Amino acid sequence: MAGKAWRQLVAVASLLSVLWLLPWASAIHRSDFPVSFLFGTATSSYQIEGAYLEGNKSLSNWDVFTHAPVSGRIKDGSAGDIADDHYHRYDEDVELMNSLGVNAYRFSISWARVLPEGRFGRVNPLGIEFYNKLIDSLLLKGIEPFVTLNHYDIPQELEDRYGAWLSAEIQRDFGHFADVCFAAFGDRVKYWTTFNEPNVAVLTGYMLGTYPPARCSPPFGSCAGGDSDAEPYVTTHNVVLSHATAVEIYKRKYQSKQKGLIGIVMYTTWYEPLTDTPEDRLAAERALAFSVPWFVDPIVYGDYPPEMRQVLGSRLPTFSPEERRKLGYKLDFIGINHYTTLYARDCMFSSGCPLGQGTQHALAAVTGERNGVPIGPPTGRPMFYVVPDGIEKMVTYIMRRYNNLPMFVTENGYPDGGEAGHDHAKDLLHDQGRIQYLDGYLTKVAKAIRDGADVRGYFVWSLMDNFEWLYGYTLRYGLYYVDYQTLERKPKSSALWYKRFLQSFQHEAQ
Repeated sequence: MAGKAWRQLVAVASLLSVLWLLPWASAIHRSDFPVSFLFGTATSSYQIEGAYLEGNKSLSNWDVFTHAPVSGRIKDGSAGDIADDHYHRYDEDVELMNSLGVNAYRFSISWARVLPEGRFGRVNPLGIEFYNKLIDSLLLKGIEPFVTLNHYDIPQELEDRYGAWLSAEIQRDFGHFADVCFAAFGDRVKYWTTFNEPNVAVLTGYMLGTYPPARCSPPFGSCAGGDSDAEPYVTTHNVVLSHATAVEIYKRKYQSKQKGLIGIVMYTTWYEPLTDTPEDRLAAERALAFSVPWFVDPIVYGDYPPEMRQVLGSRLPTFSPEERRKLGYKLDFIGINHYTTLYARDCMFSSGCPLGQGTQHALAAVTGERNGVPIGPPTGRPMFYVVPDGIEKMVTYIMRRYNNLPMFVTENGYPDGGEAGHDHAKDLLHDQGRIQYLDGYLTKVAKAIRDGADVRGYFVWSLMDNFEWLYGYTLRYGLYYVDYQTLERKPKSSALWYKRFLQSFQHEAQ
């Protein structure tokens, strides 16, 4: 189809989608949230930047992982070499955000771009320059930068030198990286998070072996090296203490002058008991404890969750007096990445649990179905279902466990299956499933706030389609469609819906 005819078709489809939405889009309003609430979109460095060999950047662990001659690691055999080419198109992407009307943008900094050799080398001025330009462009549009220091990718140098997260050395390196970023960007960045989903990075990297550094042991997988029963707990300890190192640096050196906040972002799945029995209710509680509290309990309370101690005993590390002192520098907020809800059933008192699941150590088995019926409408990603109640329950759980520490919903989004080609693009542009998903989940976030939860922001994953880790480019979460041949960005119906939702606040105030 000719380019002009295609653009006309997209424009007509977009207009029709807006008209179609008018009767029901009022289920949730911008005015249902506080005036100061942050509404934004989210991305991460490896997933959108590209330019993996430009600007004196070194290779990251994901660069090496995706280029390794191992078949089947990434579903479509792709890598983030170019991704969305955000490194060269950041101005265009900031304009996309501005057109949506968001007041915040969550992104991550590539450690390998700023410190190519970790603390063993110099700061890369070209890396600093890139993020300075991005931050300044955001602020010119009135968009608050919400910055993550580590979103899975680290310099491969640290893996090669001492095994990265398996070594306590990483704590010094992460502290140095954080210090450099606070000094370079903290005069303008008021929201920092240390880690994105460390509970995912640890499970996939050191238990299941599906993410770098691809370490595992049977029955979780067959990797070249690793110990799935021990290494996840060693690496978690080093992540928690790396977080504490960065927070101490920020609180002692920067916060009083820069007036910012610092937190951590956790991946969250809500678990419902498969059956209404005491055993399955306890299994759901264990599955929850082996997820968010695994990392956040030590940070907030100084020790691992009692639910984990009961099951794992001495396999969990202990904190020394000096480590507990470092943990005394508390979080300012918790970031919640939430997508789906699953069922959990007991494995402690019953038999027949599948081996190799990420919840195996919690003595819980998880599934998306009960008696052959899905827990909610399925999405383009396996085991991701639409269950809006789950986000309200997750927010309430965290509110109660951590004394209503301020929260941000740092990711929430809907995956479509996506392949290249204009015919399929027409379906992906008219993404009614994503609109209904966002409407439903935002409605439940608003309800949690009315019920007392201190939630201060919400970020859609994602601004645009991008490299989705093991799924490569076969899943699309974006409000903007990306043609990976031309890298053209096109608004989906959901982008128009989100824009209308954000603009409704202005209309209601008039």
